[in-house]
Amino acid sequence: MRSEELGETLLPKRLALPIFASDPLSSVAYATEEILLVLTVGGTAFLYLTPWIAAGVVALMAVVVMSYRQVVHAYPSGGGSYEVVTSNLGASAGLVVAASLLVDYVMTVAVSVASGVDNIISAFPGIADYRVPMAVLFVALLSAMNLRGVREAGRAFAAPTYLFIAGILLMVVTGLVKVMLGHTPVAASAQYPIVPIDHKDTLAGLGLLMLCLRAFASGCTALTGVESISNGVPAFRRPKSKNAADTMAVMGLTAVVMFVGITTLALITKVHKTEDTCQLLNYPGDCHSVSQPTVIAQLASSVFGGDSVLFYFIQAVTALVLILAANTAFNGFPLLSSILAQHRYLPRQLHTRGDRLAFSNGIIALALVNIALLVAYRANVTNLIHLYILGVFTSFTLSQIGMVRHWNRLLTTETDPGVRGAARRSRVINGFGALVTALVLVIVMITKFTEGAWLAVVAALLLYGMMRGIRRHYDAVADELAVEEPPEEPVRPSRVHGMVLVSTLHKPTLRALGYAQAFRPDTLEAVTVAVEKAATEELEARWDAFGLQVPLKVLDSPYREITKPVVEYVRSIRRGSPRDAVAVFIPEYVVGHWWEQFLHNQSALWLKSRLLFTPGVMVISVPWQLSSSSRADHPTRRAPGSVRRGEPTGTAVRVASSSGGGRAENRT
Repeated sequence: MRSEELGETLLPKRLALPIFASDPLSSVAYATEEILLVLTVGGTAFLYLTPWIAAGVVALMAVVVMSYRQVVHAYPSGGGSYEVVTSNLGASAGLVVAASLLVDYVMTVAVSVASGVDNIISAFPGIADYRVPMAVLFVALLSAMNLRGVREAGRAFAAPTYLFIAGILLMVVTGLVKVMLGHTPVAASAQYPIVPIDHKDTLAGLGLLMLCLRAFASGCTALTGVESISNGVPAFRRPKSKNAADTMAVMGLTAVVMFVGITTLALITKVHKTEDTCQLLNYPGDCHSVSQPTVIAQLASSVFGGDSVLFYFIQAVTALVLILAANTAFNGFPLLSSILAQHRYLPRQLHTRGDRLAFSNGIIALALVNIALLVAYRANVTNLIHLYILGVFTSFTLSQIGMVRHWNRLLTTETDPGVRGAARRSRVINGFGALVTALVLVIVMITKFTEGAWLAVVAALLLYGMMRGIRRHYDAVADELAVEEPPEEPVRPSRVHGMVLVSTLHKPTLRALGYAQAFRPDTLEAVTVAVEKAATEELEARWDAFGLQVPLKVLDSPYREITKPVVEYVRSIRRGSPRDAVAVFIPEYVVGHWWEQFLHNQSALWLKSRLLFTPGVMVISVPWQLSSSSRADHPTRRAPGSVRRGEPTGTAVRVASSSGGGRAENRT
């Protein structure tokens, strides 16, 4: 796609919702489950706390959604929390948010894919041994879809997201109707009593408070991905801010309704879900090897029946949307990485768009990190979930504090009464949001730090340090390469010494000599290293016999080294005449098979790597195409990127590599 077609990739609200909101919408599939897993530590005695904890999560969701709607209107450029914090609290605080969000995006993919695989295994327990390969495959498929472009990914992912919403609402409504008709559904796990882990009855007082806080922190996974819409405002159609804010409101309302419905149904059907299956008395099979079905699977089974079509439909769309929820990160991570690369905090390659106008390098980087993470943690949701949500609330808190400062600045200069009134209301919303999210951040830190969240903190700190180091490097390079005002006259070398490296007298050597003579250097000589006396004498004899006009200089090498004598000789010329330049011409072979690279050009590659560190030395490769190169030298119908490069279609354009160090490239 041409750069001018970027406007055609902008998203209407119906496609933006599944792309940017699939993560928070899908989080309701396991948020209730995470609350139950914590509360059942003490058996069934504390399940009565579930509605209160769920209410706290809903209230927090409402506050965060309202707060981020302010961000969308105030900062429509797509920086989200990073831009808000950087603009109002400084670059260092902005980097803290950026590092936290990058870690969170990585964990979003890992947790979503692993949870989706769990739901598939709940429907088909026989494939549990293939958990990790399935997770890796899904990450690869998501990457491939996103590499095709944002709009294409939205079209592919829209239907599953809407089917998931419809399926969950159908399940909740059907279950509640059955309750009203006197046919209350009961989960299969309701018949298994739960053995409390704490046998000493210490879950009272402070212990009970910590249990509630831990359950609340786990339920807050429902808020993951809420900020992704504020990061993706530029991808919306105009009016961008309004459409993004409307999409966020729809997302928040839908997520709340689904979360409340699932939690209510779980309490009605008496779902028992434990972290350790052996806590369930009389559970069939070996509790050490058999895993419980997910809460969604138990609810669907109790409402529709375990063998019904609707049960498998709910499982299918839940698994699919959980996997597709990772798409939120596949949009947010590359966008944020691009902004950070533009600000010189990440490698510049992350800022460029690929052939389909997607940030391809960011997508590939996210996929590779997640594949490694899923393999390392065996795609286990319980282990991965502890690394989650810490970064979310770090960015929530700092962005809300930044927004309060933004409104304070606006109020110092704004005189319009209407604008001032709106700013005051927004300040109250953001101030309350900052207070609440800061409290939740402390709760999450306390309850999850020792369970694995410390790894997320370490990862964020390493990212922070890495980004500061990258910025220092780019700044140092920019200062070193800056042109003084007014620009200085380019300093030309006094003379140019040409030097052709020779190993034997053959066609590549003659081509290199001719090429060097065409450059017309002030002096030109051929240089060889005397490794074997007989071979050197033969070369000198043939050189004289051919009557070559270029003098041949022989460098002595008593220890049979090639690179060191050449480098020392070149540097001696530079020491003798610092204002002179040396042009070194190296004959190289162009081969057609990858394995032939190991048989040729090794001395040339090592010489180039050494000479590049010598000031005033230019290294010029002169290619010689071997017969095998013709096997690789074939025109293609349409090479990747040909449209972007402006090449005509249907016409073969052959381009040989000037370095000669590899295969010739052919483009159409």
